[in-house]
Formats: sequence, structure tokens, C-alpha cells
Amino acid sequence: MLPLPRHGNGVDLSLKELLARAEHQTLVRSPDQGAARAITAGERLSRQRGRGMEFAEVRAYQPGDDIRTIDWRVTARTGAAHTKLFRDERERPVLLCVDLGSRQHLGSQLLLQSVQAGHLAALLGWHVMAHGDRLGGIVCNDGQHKELKPRSRRAGLLPLLEALVELHPQQAPQGEYWSEALERLQHLARPGSLVVIITNPLGLDPASLQKIKRVKRHAEVRLFAITDPLYQQMAQVNQPLPVRLPGQGQPNWLDRRGAQQLAQRWQQAWQQAQQLSRQYALPLSEISAGQPLQNQWQQLWI
Repeated sequence: MLPLPRHGNGVDLSLKELLARAEHQTLVRSPDQGAARAITAGERLSRQRGRGMEFAEVRAYQPGDDIRTIDWRVTARTGAAHTKLFRDERERPVLLCVDLGSRQHLGSQLLLQSVQAGHLAALLGWHVMAHGDRLGGIVCNDGQHKELKPRSRRAGLLPLLEALVELHPQQAPQGEYWSEALERLQHLARPGSLVVIITNPLGLDPASLQKIKRVKRHAEVRLFAITDPLYQQMAQVNQPLPVRLPGQGQPNWLDRRGAQQLAQRWQQAWQQAQQLSRQYALPLSEISAGQPLQNQWQQLWI
């Protein structure tokens, strides 16, 4: 049997276990470290990939300045023309959009999918912080989502980890939480941002991928689909299966018919997600909840 992650029980999330993900952050690679990736039309690959421009200061207008950068508010207030100066943005905004909803509350061998999603988000967060970029994003469950503005270093990482712990155990009636989170992501992702989406194949349905495709118009997008070995075994089950849920010590039981229906739904969703992600040129990696992240290092790149 595989060992549980340090400080974790496989069912719930704690801040202590997410902080411990720091020890594996060097496993995460970036494209300029040799990870293979497809460069689609209009994208470029560099050590400062996707950097935009950020505001630096306002100064008096000088001959030759672009009139499009004139700060009309300062000009009106002072009575003299002033222009805005911009500089290359050195810290890239990275947004993690993490799905902790009930569709992720299944785990058969090591972790719940939602727990693995939290671990993956924490690991990527540590990587982002170590590389000097700004970290923010959206964490959501079935009832609500939390938006986190990109911030530097621990000011960006700790709120993300706390949001993962806070929203993970909460149960609520299923609604449009995921759709709303993806809608908000279109507004939060600035040009040049890196957007990492962590869900499972059921969260990569055609409507969701259409929203994600729109994000890709002005940001780089990376998809991670959390899966569980049980989905591939369900079609052949002949007896009830135990399903563990957050905050519950005893498992729930899924009968044969329910297991086979769930397996069929999952297989269709996974095949469709793979097909559409290729069609939309969205890099997609599978992360199993049945294996420790450090055993899946080949999939860990952003």
C-alpha cells in the first residue's frame, strides 16, 4: 500500500500538509527547462514568456511621447500635459483555478480527487513563489468560490492554501459554481497571465472548455484533470464499492448499477475532454489520485 502524504489522511485537507508540499516543488518544470509542449500560432517561448507591461510612473509630457499614453486626469488637475510610463512586467501573474466540488469527492486507493487537487495546487503554488512570479486564482466548491488577486511570494501563496483548506470540506447543493468561476476567470486573467485549471474530466465538459478557450485568447492556459483508478474498474464490478467523502469516517457504498453508470459517464467525459482540448490547443495532463504527486513528475510542468 502506498504511504499517505506527510501530515495527511487522504480525505481531508490541512494547512500543515499543504505547507509540506514545498519539499517537492523542484519536481515542477517549466517549458524552458526542457518540457515538451506545442507552440500554437501567436505564442512565443522565452525565459520571460507572456510578460506584459505594468505602470511605472507619471511624468511631464515630452516631445516624442505617444499621445495615447497621456494621463488625462493628471493633465486636467495640473493644467500641464503628463504621460504615463510603463515598464516590462517582471513578475508574471499566475492564476490557479481549483475545483473542490462534489464531483471530485471520490477516492479509491490513496487520496480523494479533491485532496489531490489541493495538493497539486499547493505544489504549483510553491513552484510559482520560488520562481518569483505573482500567485492568485479562484478556489471553489459546490456552493461558493473565493477569488484571490495575484500577489508576490507568501502574500500570494498563504491565502491560496488557506482557501483550499477552508472550502474543501464544505458541502452544498450543486449549482453553477464551476461555470461562474470560469466566467470570473475571463475577467481576472490579464494579458500575459498563466492560467492553470485543476478539475476532473467532468469539469471539462464542452461548455466549460468553451469558456476556457476564451481565456486562452489573452492568456496561456494549462489544464490538469484529476482521475481515480476506480473509474476504469467500475464497469467490471460485481459488488458494492466503498466511496470515501470529506469529513466522514465511514465510507458510503455504491451499488453495481450506480458504479457502472458512473464509469460510463466518466469515460465519455474523459474522451470528450481529450478530444476538445486537442482541438482548442489546450495542454492537458492527467493526474491520478491513486498515486503520490512525486511519482507523476513527468506530468508536472507549467
